[in-house]
Amino acid sequence: MKTLRDVKIGETAVVARLHGEGAIKRRIMDMGITKNTEVFVRKVAPLGDPIEVTVRNYELSLRKADAEMIEVK
Repeated sequence: MKTLRDVKIGETAVVARLHGEGAIKRRIMDMGITKNTEVFVRKVAPLGDPIEVTVRNYELSLRKADAEMIEVK
């Protein structure tokens, strides 16, 4: 299982599945990260947290823990 956290800088991935439950999953979906959405990894902070991505033509920062809940292909 490859997660968004494993995607390298400059690569694009497609969301395959969201893990997590309740409010956490809902928050990720409210940010526009849903199944079959393309996510481009722009930057990763020096210590790996947060990760800056582009989703649906806007920029978004995600925590490492949230990125681990997003399975990509």
